[in-house]
Amino acid sequence: MSMKFDSMKMESSPRPERMLNQSAAAAARISFNRNSKRLDEIVVGMDGDAELIRDKLVEDQKKLDVISIVGMGGIGKTTLATKVFNDGYVKHHFYVRVWVTVSQTYDKRAVLIQILASMDVKLEFEKTSDSKLHEMVHKYLMNKRYLIVIDDIWNIDTWDNLKLFFPHDNNGSRILLTSRLTEVVKHATSNGLIHHLGHLSKERSWDLLCQKVFHGNECPEWSIKPGMQIVANCQGLPLAVVVIAGVLAKEACSEKLWEEISYKTGSYLVGDQNGCLEILASSYNHLPLHLRECFLYLGGLPEDYEFEVRWLSWLWVAEGFIQQGGDRCLEDVAEGYLMDLIDRNLVIVVDRRESDGGVKACKVHDLVKELCLKKAKEEGFILQTERLILSSELSNVTTLRLHEKAHLRYLAIQNSSEDFPSSICDLWNLQTLIYFSCRDTVLPRNISDLVSLRHLSYNPSNSGCLYLKNIFFLPSIDKPMKLQTISHVVLGDGVDNFQKCFPYIKELTCTTYTEKENDFQSLTYLEKLKYIGIWDSCMDDSPKGEPSYQKNHITFPETLKTLTLKWCALPWSDMSIIQSLPNLQVLKLKRNAFMGSCWKADEQEFRQLKFLRLEKLDIKLWEACSSSFPCLRQLEILFCYDLEEIPLEIGDIPTLELIKIMYCKHSVGESVRRIEEEQQNMGNYDLKTDVLYLVD
Repeated sequence: MSMKFDSMKMESSPRPERMLNQSAAAAARISFNRNSKRLDEIVVGMDGDAELIRDKLVEDQKKLDVISIVGMGGIGKTTLATKVFNDGYVKHHFYVRVWVTVSQTYDKRAVLIQILASMDVKLEFEKTSDSKLHEMVHKYLMNKRYLIVIDDIWNIDTWDNLKLFFPHDNNGSRILLTSRLTEVVKHATSNGLIHHLGHLSKERSWDLLCQKVFHGNECPEWSIKPGMQIVANCQGLPLAVVVIAGVLAKEACSEKLWEEISYKTGSYLVGDQNGCLEILASSYNHLPLHLRECFLYLGGLPEDYEFEVRWLSWLWVAEGFIQQGGDRCLEDVAEGYLMDLIDRNLVIVVDRRESDGGVKACKVHDLVKELCLKKAKEEGFILQTERLILSSELSNVTTLRLHEKAHLRYLAIQNSSEDFPSSICDLWNLQTLIYFSCRDTVLPRNISDLVSLRHLSYNPSNSGCLYLKNIFFLPSIDKPMKLQTISHVVLGDGVDNFQKCFPYIKELTCTTYTEKENDFQSLTYLEKLKYIGIWDSCMDDSPKGEPSYQKNHITFPETLKTLTLKWCALPWSDMSIIQSLPNLQVLKLKRNAFMGSCWKADEQEFRQLKFLRLEKLDIKLWEACSSSFPCLRQLEILFCYDLEEIPLEIGDIPTLELIKIMYCKHSVGESVRRIEEEQQNMGNYDLKTDVLYLVD
């Protein structure tokens, strides 16, 4: 634990820091200077971040405020805090400045003693009780405008204990936290600024490398190409850039060396004697036991690999890493584990869903991947569950003798044959089957023998595409299945309904070829539905003539959260069925989901709807009021060539953040402009608009 203290008179210039002889203060100074020496070298590119933090610290707000900096190990949190702490204006603004480095081991008494020793408080510390020390800290900070930096805090309980030290005098005092854990700073910073420190761009990484190696001098022309590859390999982590820059600065400056390091950047980082991996290892050491196997598993992923959240959760479940969490299904628990790793800044979010902002895809930094591999080797971590991923085309999958793989839980397979391999149905332990094929696939009657199957996915990379190409056709079935997810399935005449086949289904992408009621209401677990209506011809969007629609009648369960419809030809009057869904958050109406030129949205509410997309509909007139969409955040209208305008009342929705328009009439774009102008006149500058490719 370490601390640094500085105080000054409000009306005078800064006076010299009082450096103490006490062992606690000496240890604090050594630790602080060590941080400063290493971190002063990676200040490049942080001016904007520092200005943001500084302005928040010195703003004219009297009550005690907490500001936090959060990010992964080595991202530069302490560097940024140091830069702000030593800023001239910050020094002048605060009468007292204190720096405390907490780390994973928190000792309350040591913190109190160090703060008091810094303020020249004369006490026999060894004979003074904790409560007296607490009282003295509170007394000596009372009525002074102070800045307390609490660096590297790991626990909510630590913060709850520390915050009791500091008085609330309504004089503009501030506390600045740094942490790797989003959960901790959210707890501590209930109303203040939380600054997420992100990775450096390639350009800023290059500037940092040049500053460290060439000390402001011009870099040789030959260094640019290998140098840009080196910083690309560092993946925006300042710690990695500084380590590599140290290697380059110590050696003779030659093109050959730079090229060699550009090919072997990872090995230099892993071999860093200053403990590059050890800095990150503290994040692993702080992981609860139930997250460790999941984290170590990430070391087996390819370098720089972007993985889908749902795919990883299926794998974790198949590997047996996930513990049952009450009424929550294993997949939901697995996603919760991943969100925890994201909050701990060990996993990087690379893509989010447009509809609800949820995490769609992630990756891990190569150094974190190396940490996974190192810890896995140290702890003898071995995957216990069999899984098989086949990426090459196979004309005869049965040659794999899958019947010998009785314990297989996860199978991803690409098959160029029209026939579904019958031996797969013998894998009674199989939980996830991902099936790639360029052809429609008829599922065998005994597919229901897969009694453990939870997810059956057809061409998952194209799962967002609502065409009838590449489907599972299920002509009949022996018994109901326990599937939670199935994509692109068509039921044949030998199956009554989806409820009979998949009573526990949570996510379904489907269509039908027969004219009958589509009753999804009985699917009491269903949360996400993509439904393609029925027609006689025209299986894609090519201009071969309009399809001949048949009448659809659809019902939905109250559990539904996300609904996508296409080719359903529903009358707009049926929208009341959808409006009544109490949990619906995302609604996407694609080509000819509804038919008719006018949608009159009455005053009935879409109670929870946050995202609405209208795409390739023949609608001309849309009448709506703001009260119909009390929670709407994002509205998208795409390829609706006949629509005349967006109702001006849409702009009055208090939660609306974005209106996106693409390939619509100029009059629609004009209505969006009027909405934006009207809202700005009322002081609402939060509403954003994105208007592209207007047509006549």
